[in-house]
Amino acid sequence: MFKLLSFVFLFMMLLCVTAMFAQTDTTGTFQYDSHGNPIKRDTTNQTLQHRDKYADSITISYRYLDSTHLNKIDSSINDFYSRYPVPWWYNDLGNFGAAAHSLIFQPNLKPGFDAGFHAYDIYRYTPENTKFFQTTRPYSETIYLIGSRAEQMIELFHTQNRKPNFNVAFDFRIINSPGAFKNQSTNNSNLRFNTFYQSKNKRYTNYFAFINNKILSSENGGLKPGQDLDSLSFNDPFGADTKLGSKLNTYRTIFNSSISIGTEYKESVFIMRHSYDFGQKDSLVVDSVTYKLFYPRFRIQHTIEFSKNTYEYHDLFAADSDYYNYFNYSLAAGTDSVRFRDTWKNLTNDFALISYPQKNNLNQFLKLNAGAEIINGSFDVYKQRYNNIYTGAEYRNRTRNQLYDVDASGKLYVTGNYTGDYAAYISLERSLRHNNGSLQIGFQNVNRTPSFIESGVTSSQLIDSNTGRQITVVKSLTNFPVVPQGSFKKENITRLFANITVPPLALQLSGEYYLFTNYTYFTGLYTATQASGIYNVLHVAAQKTIRVSRYFTWYLEGNLQQTAGNPPIALPLVLARSRFAFEGNFYKNLFLSTGIEIRYYTPYKAPGYNPLNGQFIYQDTTSITTKPDINFFFDFRIKSFKCFVRLENLDTADPSNGFSFTKYNFVAPGYPQRALWFRVGIWWNFVN
Repeated sequence: MFKLLSFVFLFMMLLCVTAMFAQTDTTGTFQYDSHGNPIKRDTTNQTLQHRDKYADSITISYRYLDSTHLNKIDSSINDFYSRYPVPWWYNDLGNFGAAAHSLIFQPNLKPGFDAGFHAYDIYRYTPENTKFFQTTRPYSETIYLIGSRAEQMIELFHTQNRKPNFNVAFDFRIINSPGAFKNQSTNNSNLRFNTFYQSKNKRYTNYFAFINNKILSSENGGLKPGQDLDSLSFNDPFGADTKLGSKLNTYRTIFNSSISIGTEYKESVFIMRHSYDFGQKDSLVVDSVTYKLFYPRFRIQHTIEFSKNTYEYHDLFAADSDYYNYFNYSLAAGTDSVRFRDTWKNLTNDFALISYPQKNNLNQFLKLNAGAEIINGSFDVYKQRYNNIYTGAEYRNRTRNQLYDVDASGKLYVTGNYTGDYAAYISLERSLRHNNGSLQIGFQNVNRTPSFIESGVTSSQLIDSNTGRQITVVKSLTNFPVVPQGSFKKENITRLFANITVPPLALQLSGEYYLFTNYTYFTGLYTATQASGIYNVLHVAAQKTIRVSRYFTWYLEGNLQQTAGNPPIALPLVLARSRFAFEGNFYKNLFLSTGIEIRYYTPYKAPGYNPLNGQFIYQDTTSITTKPDINFFFDFRIKSFKCFVRLENLDTADPSNGFSFTKYNFVAPGYPQRALWFRVGIWWNFVN
């Protein structure tokens, strides 16, 4: 841990030092405009150098890999969850970095291969959330969050343009929390390095990213039945008995990166996208400086992506636990430890041809692409191999008058093990009159093979790694304890959606309607099954900001969800969040936002969690009834320094028990949420 942190800090310092040479002309005869282009200074009769009042200014923007929209860095302070990895509509299992699930219906809408482990997705760096920057000055951000019981998050970020056409970005994060209950510690780390390069003639472009994620989470299986959290010794939740790890002599320390009983996920991703453009040259003269321009009309693009994922659960003291027998998972005689492990390697090559009808509108294009996937899985003595070929198309047109935005795309697996999987998407967005907002409507349909862990049964391609011969064995391929109920058909999910945004009214409305068949899910701890009926889910959401007075603002967010057809899905009918804040700009540089935040959702049969295979499971016997979550926040910003102070879960107070905080809310059967929790977070950015 110390060696890794030392290396990261040294790397950041070297980047900051070299930044002075990356974007500064040592002769002193050039300066750079907002696009990174050199502008010659007038040094005639210059005898005294004055300080440039814009020396600390910066022009910085970023875009995502599959988006043409430029984004600016968010400097707001009125919502802590815009910076916290766990969204406000998620519930984790009582500790920062632990498994989490959404309270809003979010089905898997990805066709093709999927391993099926998603309980820790919100903590991952991915190619989809990688930001590719352009900046006129080196920019760094340091993040430090500390909470009760030694909870910590450390994140370091740096980006700079080594040259006007070459950007480098580095991102590193550690989440570490010993937790409040036994065997609940987490230690997650993320590393990302990405670059953006464009040739001087603007014909060749290259995007590159390397990502490494590591998830370490101890699993306690939840509390044993009959636990009375109101009468624990010294009101210490660490004294409660848990189903796993209750007998371990655990030490809650922030420097412990190993786990005896729990989950260990590792992921490495390499992705590179490069393209070459054919088009029209042009130039622009400003103040006797000539800028070379280039308008692409046709693009050849290639994307290569390689990923390696390892999913593991292990218990080094299985013989000392009655957990496995309690859930009818029998251990072999003499077994003193348990390990379930799957490893997947995925290599994808994608080739695309892109046409731009209008030379000065990159938001209008037609894209045709095709790709090949080679997927290899290993499970101790067994191996699995998939080969797939898919085709795709995308049409995008954001008109030059900015009134209409059309986005249509499709993907179809034409050969291989996932033949017939497809995804279709189309949306139309229209700006409202006088640019007072926008209206969007859309349609999405996905036909997908269930995730491998759900339907991973034997096939003729099963290979014995010792002999290399194909064999046929009637069992689940995956090492994890999963019992598929029969053979599964492809899932089909249709989504209709609409959004309306009205900034003058500070109002946003949205709606989603899902229609799906062959829904696959887990029940009975480790039984995977498929519901063959037709089911519906309706989700309606609204966001509204009310300016009560000059310094008081009321933020409202609400979600309504309703199911039809009695699907095997548990959702709260109402999910809402309210923030009432005193905020404003004081003393020129002080921006303040402080107040009360309340989150509430109606009682529902929350999904259970099986730590053995990392899956949330459907259950219809235990209903979770919660009180509103009440949090106090005090956020402020002084120039580039931002601080977030929070006192969370005030609703757990129990005046009848010496005013202790022991009235726990439960987020899943056997899993209590935190009691009173204190957090301080610092986000500090620097312009070199």
